[in-house]
Amino acid sequence: MVTPPLRGVLPANVAIQTEVPLPIPGDRRAWDAVVRLDELVAIEAEARLRDVQALDRKLALKQRDDSIDRLILLVADTKWNRGLLELHRDDLRARFPLDSRAVLSNLRAGRAPDSNGLLIL
Repeated sequence: MVTPPLRGVLPANVAIQTEVPLPIPGDRRAWDAVVRLDELVAIEAEARLRDVQALDRKLALKQRDDSIDRLILLVADTKWNRGLLELHRDDLRARFPLDSRAVLSNLRAGRAPDSNGLLIL
């Protein structure tokens, strides 16, 4: 799910690595994708949001355990996801302060966002 929507946003010369493992021996977790812009940006993709609180905890631990500079939560643009985000956006704002517009603006320019962000595509 990550590569096609993300490829349409990033400049053509930016490489996307998928299924990038965390740098801890024996740890089986991986980022869905990582791009190197002016900083390393990890992308975690969700096709269908469910337990927003559990997702937030999972991503907090992954970001803590890796040296990634920025994290983007890429969410499929569906009626279900938009409804759930409408209910829980404030819960995610502490970890993902930037919304799609700011994230897209930076990615299209080939820059890492200033902060973690939520991207709906």
